[in-house]
Amino acid sequence: MKVLVACEYSRTVRDAFAAFGHDAMSCDLLPTDAPGPHHIGDVAELLTQKWDMLIAFPPCTYLCSSGMHWTVRGKRDPQLTEDALNFVQLLLSADVKHIALENPVGCISTRIRKPDCIIHPWQHGHPESKTTCLWLKNLPKIIPTNILEKPESGRWENQCANGSQNKLTPSLDRWKLRSKTYQGIAEAMANQWSEYALSQRGNSLSAIVAEKLGAPFTWNTTPTASVSGQATPETKDTPSKNETEPSMGCVLLPPGDASILMRALTRR
Repeated sequence: MKVLVACEYSRTVRDAFAAFGHDAMSCDLLPTDAPGPHHIGDVAELLTQKWDMLIAFPPCTYLCSSGMHWTVRGKRDPQLTEDALNFVQLLLSADVKHIALENPVGCISTRIRKPDCIIHPWQHGHPESKTTCLWLKNLPKIIPTNILEKPESGRWENQCANGSQNKLTPSLDRWKLRSKTYQGIAEAMANQWSEYALSQRGNSLSAIVAEKLGAPFTWNTTPTASVSGQATPETKDTPSKNETEPSMGCVLLPPGDASILMRALTRR
């Protein structure tokens, strides 16, 4: 699939999807932190292109609840929040079949709509707390992958003794450190949303394989030896009529493995 990761410079989510064999590109006003497909500029310049999935991380400075007091007290121009909300609307209304937009708790919930899913780093193997909201279009809620117990201190590792959210000391790059997506969350997005999107009729790479290789294609729904030699689990996909003895030229591959599909294409 073609995946656009908007407002990301860290490459974390982009590379997580690329690891599954997708054509993933990040976009931000800043250069990428690591080599890889990246567009420096306004994401609106790319939304006219065809994308299968859009994952967006719009800046939360003028949207999050923790900073709205500056606007409420008249110390910040309210138009900054209006502009930020317009940008969110632009992303959510993009002509892309699968969309996810991430932001902390803030005025998106009250001005546009409530989030479809709320996740935390400690649900994905990171002993830290950060309430993260997801607004979804044609994508399922993220399922926790590695739930951790709260430390005996009663605080997560990124929390101060008084319970405040982040104990990072002030620095020039503090905002970058706080905005970076946790690796466990990025991997959950890539894994779960790839599997879902590729299972949808009209999205599956089976059609692409068939077209490129000129051969019928079928999911193998029985445990099959993977590239690493380990067995892949069974799935609920409907098996083909003739799995054990595929017809001449049939491409028989394990389910849910975009990387194997892409390697099959590149070999030709």
